[in-house]
Amino acid sequence: MSSAGQVETAGAPSAERSIVNNFTLNVATVNGSGSQTANVAILRSVFRMGIPVSGKNIFPSNIQGLPTWYTIRLSAAGYAARSEAAEILVAVNPATFAEDLRGVPPGGVCFHPDHLPPPVLREDVVFYPMPIQRLVREANPPKNLRDYIANMAYVGVVAQMLGIEPEAVRSALSTHFRGRASAVDLNMGMVQAAADWAKDNLVKRDPYRVERSNQTAGMILVDGNTAAALGAHYGGVSFAAWYPITPASSLAEALGEYLPQLRKDPETGKLTCALVQAEDEMAALGMAVGAGWAGARAMTSTSGPGLSLMAEFAGLAFFAEVPVVVWDIQRIGPSTGLPTRTSQGDILFARFLGHGDTKQVLLLPGTVAECFEFGWKAFDLAERLQTPIFVLSDLDLGMNVWMTDPFQYPETPMDRGKVLSAQDLERIGSFARYRDVDGDGIPYRTLPGNEHPLSAYFNRGTGHDEKGSYSERPEHWEGNLRRIWRKMETARAYVPRPIVSQAMGAWEKSARVGLIAYGSTDPAVVEARDRLASDGMPTDYLRLRAVPFTEEVETFVSEHDRVYVIEMNFDGQMRQLLQLEYPGQATKVRSISKVDGMPLTARWLEQSIRREEEK
Repeated sequence: MSSAGQVETAGAPSAERSIVNNFTLNVATVNGSGSQTANVAILRSVFRMGIPVSGKNIFPSNIQGLPTWYTIRLSAAGYAARSEAAEILVAVNPATFAEDLRGVPPGGVCFHPDHLPPPVLREDVVFYPMPIQRLVREANPPKNLRDYIANMAYVGVVAQMLGIEPEAVRSALSTHFRGRASAVDLNMGMVQAAADWAKDNLVKRDPYRVERSNQTAGMILVDGNTAAALGAHYGGVSFAAWYPITPASSLAEALGEYLPQLRKDPETGKLTCALVQAEDEMAALGMAVGAGWAGARAMTSTSGPGLSLMAEFAGLAFFAEVPVVVWDIQRIGPSTGLPTRTSQGDILFARFLGHGDTKQVLLLPGTVAECFEFGWKAFDLAERLQTPIFVLSDLDLGMNVWMTDPFQYPETPMDRGKVLSAQDLERIGSFARYRDVDGDGIPYRTLPGNEHPLSAYFNRGTGHDEKGSYSERPEHWEGNLRRIWRKMETARAYVPRPIVSQAMGAWEKSARVGLIAYGSTDPAVVEARDRLASDGMPTDYLRLRAVPFTEEVETFVSEHDRVYVIEMNFDGQMRQLLQLEYPGQATKVRSISKVDGMPLTARWLEQSIRREEEK
């Protein structure tokens, strides 16, 4: 039987023209069905064919049964922002089929199980039914794997109809199953059976296909949380405490996964890093602060609700000046919010985390490469500045898979900061833990185990003098705060500088509109700028990578008539920080923000900038 006859409808799209390596695929399934393996197999297969690709997993906060969408974007130009529309729909969830089908643009494609008929037969969409149940019966996989293997049926049909090479699929499955031949063969058997069925029974009537390219040569696929964990290992992390929370759990899990490979003493066979699951987030940071005081490179990872619980220990580490690293993989708040949706809503909270006068240092990775880099660099900054370092990633960057060049091994030795040895103390003859010797606000410290009689001091969060002795004298309190504020000014010289991209071509040096963004909004900004430039609207772009701001930020703001700060929160939190920092230029700094839980799209951003410019 030819299933092609089922899609012979008036006005249906044609395969006469070709759209190659430039479209988006949306797989609509249910959570807990095992579809993630199938979806990532498609993404990796396309990547192995040398085609730039990105994936977004939109999943619910339950364990099983609710709708899930996985979008795979192919872009010959290398764009990685989320697409607003997907030209190809793989509809295997009856609960969302009607809504998902409405979102397919004219000229699109719909793959669906043949036992799940479309709610509406649109004439401007090609429908490809797939006999998934029959293929599973014929394959007769083990009963406990039946549902998982069923997902490979749509992989096979989609691969055949788009031109994804079978060996690329096999290579992708081998990566997922870590070379286990039995698992690869079982899944690949279903992929091949479904592809063979499609070859014999479906006639291609759509323009979408893939062609092998060489644009991903030498690159890797990795999620931001894994990159951060690897960076921490290469940065010498020796203690990490954590409590499970979406979307940060996979960072700690990756730390544990790589521990035996990267942090085992070759002589003793013992691990050189401790990973502890604490009873809650407060305890996790408390343990990390204690380890940091003892001289360990210590860290924790969490998300918004956990960060709320960490406020007290964050203030202690800030005022007692203890180095520690906190990764905040942001999700939507307040309260429990939307645990599996992305946002950038913790900016103000993290910047001033702790009661009283606090100003925490923030790092803002915008790529998985920077997640790796900041993974090790955060420890250098924490120890150099003797303060907590908060690294603010988000769910999109942390949990989704991105293309990147291989990570660069740190070229510089670890920066342990101002640590005095017993020999140093013997030479200088005195030591005051909180004395500003060098005028940069950063005092010297000693570590437990230093045997010199001068090395001891009390590390406290209460009022103290420069020797660490308890004091309630007003001059001691204000003196400490002034010195710490000097230290925060010194931090500007050490934090990562922003990346500035100027308008190119005929408009070079003439752009009066500046864009400021940070984190995972970067792909949308990059693409939106290209769209605007092609229509005669040049823009300059500064991507923030840290707070406190450096002089490049003030220069950028001052050089533009209007500056739009692009972020994923409701009230423009980074815009507020910029206006606080530069009050004389506050009126030119404007907010373009959105917080619906979804990664930004270039189309929405382009339209938002145009609307602002038309006012």
